[in-house]
Amino acid sequence: MQGVVKVFDPKTGVGIILSDADEREVLLRPGSLEGSLFRMLRQGQRVVFDATEQDGALVAGNLRFGADGK
Repeated sequence: MQGVVKVFDPKTGVGIILSDADEREVLLRPGSLEGSLFRMLRQGQRVVFDATEQDGALVAGNLRFGADGK
C-alpha cells in the first residue's frame, strides 16, 4: 500500500497514515518503524507500507520510501 503520513509522534511512535487507495486511516503503533530506514516521519511524507489487521484496525509495518504521485 501507499499513503501519506497524517500525523506522527516521535516520542511515542504512534501515528496515522492515510491510504491512497481509499483514504482509510492506517495506524502506526510503537515499533512500526522497527526494521525500516525511518527513525522519524513528518506530516505529508509519502510512504509505502504493508498493512495488517490487528484488533479490528489496520496497522502499518515494513515502511519504505514512497514515490511521488499515486
